Amino acid sequence: MAKKDVPPRWDRKMQQRLARGEAAALGELYDRFASLVHGLAHRVLGDERAADGITREVFVHVWEHPDTYDPRQGPLRTWVATLTHRLAVQRLRATETAALARDGSGSGSAEELEHRVRRASVAARADYIVQSMPVPLRSALERAYFQRRDYRQTATDLGITEDEARRRLRLGLQLLSTAHETEPPGAPPGHGGAV
Repeated sequence: MAKKDVPPRWDRKMQQRLARGEAAALGELYDRFASLVHGLAHRVLGDERAADGITREVFVHVWEHPDTYDPRQGPLRTWVATLTHRLAVQRLRATETAALARDGSGSGSAEELEHRVRRASVAARADYIVQSMPVPLRSALERAYFQRRDYRQTATDLGITEDEARRRLRLGLQLLSTAHETEPPGAPPGHGGAV
Protein backbone atom coordinates (compact mmCIF):
# COMPACT_ATOMS: atom_id res chain seq x y z
CA MET A 1 0.00 0.00 0.00
CA ALA A 2 1.53 3.34 -1.06
CA LYS A 3 2.08 5.99 1.61
CA LYS A 4 -0.74 8.19 0.28
CA ASP A 5 -3.14 5.21 0.36
CA VAL A 6 -2.60 4.53 4.06
CA PRO A 7 -5.79 5.42 5.94
CA PRO A 8 -5.43 7.91 8.80
CA ARG A 9 -4.30 6.22 12.01
CA TRP A 10 -7.25 7.55 14.04
CA ASP A 11 -9.74 6.10 11.53
CA ARG A 12 -8.10 2.65 11.59
CA LYS A 13 -7.89 2.59 15.39
CA MET A 14 -11.49 3.77 15.77
CA GLN A 15 -12.75 1.07 13.41
CA GLN A 16 -10.82 -1.56 15.35
CA ARG A 17 -12.13 -0.29 18.69
CA LEU A 18 -15.71 -0.29 17.42
CA ALA A 19 -15.26 -3.82 16.05
CA ARG A 20 -14.14 -4.91 19.54
CA GLY A 21 -17.34 -3.40 20.98
CA GLU A 22 -15.71 -0.59 22.97
CA ALA A 23 -18.53 1.65 24.14
CA ALA A 24 -16.02 4.44 24.81
CA ALA A 25 -15.13 4.40 21.11
CA LEU A 26 -18.75 4.98 20.17
CA GLY A 27 -18.90 7.89 22.63
CA GLU A 28 -15.75 9.40 21.14
CA LEU A 29 -17.09 8.96 17.62
CA TYR A 30 -20.40 10.52 18.64
CA ASP A 31 -18.62 13.50 20.20
CA ARG A 32 -16.62 14.02 17.04
CA PHE A 33 -19.35 13.53 14.42
CA ALA A 34 -22.80 14.06 16.00
CA SER A 35 -23.07 17.69 14.92
CA LEU A 36 -22.03 16.75 11.36
CA VAL A 37 -24.58 13.91 11.23
CA HIS A 38 -27.41 15.96 12.70
CA GLY A 39 -26.62 18.95 10.47
CA LEU A 40 -26.61 16.89 7.27
CA ALA A 41 -29.80 15.05 8.24
CA HIS A 42 -31.53 18.31 9.12
CA ARG A 43 -30.40 19.86 5.85
CA VAL A 44 -31.94 17.01 3.87
CA LEU A 45 -35.11 16.56 5.94
CA GLY A 46 -35.77 20.09 7.18
CA ASP A 47 -37.14 18.67 10.43
CA GLU A 48 -35.45 18.62 13.84
CA ARG A 49 -37.16 15.45 15.11
CA ALA A 50 -36.47 13.57 11.89
CA ALA A 51 -32.82 14.68 12.03
CA ASP A 52 -32.63 13.43 15.63
CA GLY A 53 -33.98 10.06 14.45
CA ILE A 54 -31.45 9.82 11.61
CA THR A 55 -28.66 10.72 14.03
CA ARG A 56 -29.68 7.83 16.27
CA GLU A 57 -29.94 5.47 13.28
CA VAL A 58 -26.48 6.39 12.02
CA PHE A 59 -24.78 5.73 15.34
CA VAL A 60 -26.76 2.54 15.92
CA HIS A 61 -25.66 1.35 12.47
CA VAL A 62 -22.03 2.24 13.24
CA TRP A 63 -22.24 0.38 16.56
CA GLU A 64 -23.91 -2.71 15.12
CA HIS A 65 -21.96 -2.86 11.85
CA PRO A 66 -18.49 -1.34 12.36
CA ASP A 67 -17.09 -3.82 9.84
CA THR A 68 -18.97 -2.08 7.01
CA TYR A 69 -16.42 0.75 7.23
CA ASP A 70 -13.22 0.04 5.34
CA PRO A 71 -10.48 2.57 6.21
CA ARG A 72 -8.83 1.96 2.83
CA GLN A 73 -11.92 3.40 1.07
CA GLY A 74 -11.61 6.82 2.66
CA PRO A 75 -11.88 8.75 5.90
CA LEU A 76 -14.30 7.69 8.62
CA ARG A 77 -15.82 11.18 8.43
CA THR A 78 -16.71 10.59 4.78
CA TRP A 79 -18.21 7.18 5.52
CA VAL A 80 -20.35 8.62 8.33
CA ALA A 81 -21.47 11.54 6.11
CA THR A 82 -22.34 9.18 3.25
CA LEU A 83 -24.29 6.90 5.58
CA THR A 84 -26.15 9.90 6.99
CA HIS A 85 -26.99 11.19 3.54
CA ARG A 86 -28.27 7.81 2.37
CA LEU A 87 -30.49 7.30 5.43
CA ALA A 88 -31.82 10.86 5.31
CA VAL A 89 -32.68 10.62 1.60
CA GLN A 90 -34.38 7.26 2.19
CA ARG A 91 -36.43 8.82 5.01
CA LEU A 92 -37.35 11.85 2.87
CA ARG A 93 -38.44 9.65 -0.04
CA ALA A 94 -40.45 7.34 2.23
CA THR A 95 -42.15 10.21 4.05
CA GLU A 96 -43.01 12.11 0.88
CA THR A 97 -44.08 8.98 -1.00
CA ALA A 98 -46.41 8.05 1.87
CA ALA A 99 -47.84 11.57 1.78
CA LEU A 100 -48.38 11.28 -1.99
CA ALA A 101 -50.14 7.94 -1.54
CA ARG A 102 -52.57 9.33 1.04
CA ASP A 103 -55.16 10.81 -1.30
CA GLY A 104 -52.58 12.94 -3.03
CA SER A 105 -52.08 14.94 0.15
CA GLY A 106 -48.34 15.06 -0.48
CA SER A 107 -46.75 18.20 -1.75
CA GLY A 108 -46.62 17.27 -5.42
CA SER A 109 -45.89 14.55 -7.93
CA ALA A 110 -43.19 11.91 -7.89
CA GLU A 111 -41.17 14.14 -10.23
CA GLU A 112 -41.45 17.04 -7.79
CA LEU A 113 -40.41 14.71 -4.97
CA GLU A 114 -37.24 13.75 -6.83
CA HIS A 115 -36.55 17.44 -7.47
CA ARG A 116 -36.88 18.15 -3.72
CA VAL A 117 -34.63 15.20 -2.88
CA ARG A 118 -32.04 16.45 -5.37
CA ARG A 119 -32.19 20.00 -3.96
CA ALA A 120 -31.85 18.72 -0.40
CA SER A 121 -28.92 16.51 -1.42
CA VAL A 122 -27.10 19.41 -3.07
CA ALA A 123 -27.66 21.58 0.01
CA ALA A 124 -26.37 18.83 2.30
CA ARG A 125 -23.33 18.32 0.10
CA ALA A 126 -22.59 22.06 0.10
CA ASP A 127 -22.83 22.11 3.91
CA TYR A 128 -20.45 19.15 4.13
CA ILE A 129 -17.98 20.80 1.76
CA VAL A 130 -17.97 24.02 3.76
CA GLN A 131 -17.55 22.17 7.07
CA SER A 132 -14.73 20.05 5.64
CA MET A 133 -12.73 22.72 3.86
CA PRO A 134 -9.59 24.09 5.49
CA VAL A 135 -10.21 26.96 7.91
CA PRO A 136 -8.37 29.58 5.79
CA LEU A 137 -10.67 28.91 2.81
CA ARG A 138 -13.80 28.79 4.99
CA SER A 139 -12.85 32.05 6.73
CA ALA A 140 -12.41 33.83 3.40
CA LEU A 141 -15.72 32.52 2.05
CA GLU A 142 -17.59 33.42 5.23
CA ARG A 143 -16.35 37.00 5.04
CA ALA A 144 -17.28 37.27 1.37
CA TYR A 145 -20.70 35.67 1.74
CA PHE A 146 -21.99 36.58 5.20
CA GLN A 147 -20.23 39.90 5.66
CA ARG A 148 -20.34 40.88 1.97
CA ARG A 149 -16.63 41.64 1.93
CA ASP A 150 -14.70 41.83 -1.36
CA TYR A 151 -11.28 40.24 -1.76
CA ARG A 152 -9.47 43.44 -0.71
CA GLN A 153 -11.50 43.72 2.50
CA THR A 154 -11.08 39.99 3.12
CA ALA A 155 -7.31 40.34 2.73
CA THR A 156 -7.26 43.18 5.26
CA ASP A 157 -9.51 41.28 7.70
CA LEU A 158 -7.37 38.15 7.54
CA GLY A 159 -4.01 39.91 7.39
CA ILE A 160 -3.05 38.31 4.07
CA THR A 161 -2.16 39.64 0.62
CA GLU A 162 -4.86 40.43 -1.90
CA ASP A 163 -3.51 37.69 -4.16
CA GLU A 164 -3.82 35.17 -1.30
CA ALA A 165 -7.38 36.35 -0.57
CA ARG A 166 -8.33 35.88 -4.24
CA ARG A 167 -6.71 32.44 -4.26
CA ARG A 168 -8.60 31.33 -1.14
CA LEU A 169 -11.90 32.62 -2.45
CA ARG A 170 -11.37 30.97 -5.83
CA LEU A 171 -10.43 27.62 -4.28
CA GLY A 172 -13.35 27.76 -1.85
CA LEU A 173 -15.79 28.52 -4.64
CA GLN A 174 -14.33 25.74 -6.79
CA LEU A 175 -14.92 23.28 -3.96
CA LEU A 176 -18.48 24.53 -3.49
CA SER A 177 -19.19 24.21 -7.21
CA THR A 178 -18.83 20.44 -6.84
CA ALA A 179 -21.97 20.36 -4.65
CA HIS A 180 -24.07 19.74 -7.78
CA GLU A 181 -22.31 16.45 -8.51
CA THR A 182 -24.36 13.32 -7.95
CA GLU A 183 -22.13 11.84 -5.25
CA PRO A 184 -23.41 11.82 -1.66
CA PRO A 185 -21.75 14.30 0.71
CA GLY A 186 -18.14 13.50 1.30
CA ALA A 187 -17.96 10.61 -1.16
CA PRO A 188 -14.69 10.39 -3.06
CA PRO A 189 -15.02 10.89 -6.83
CA GLY A 190 -16.20 7.76 -8.56
CA HIS A 191 -17.52 6.38 -5.26
CA GLY A 192 -20.95 5.93 -6.82
CA GLY A 193 -24.17 6.81 -5.14
CA ALA A 194 -26.47 8.89 -7.26
CA VAL A 195 -29.28 10.27 -5.20
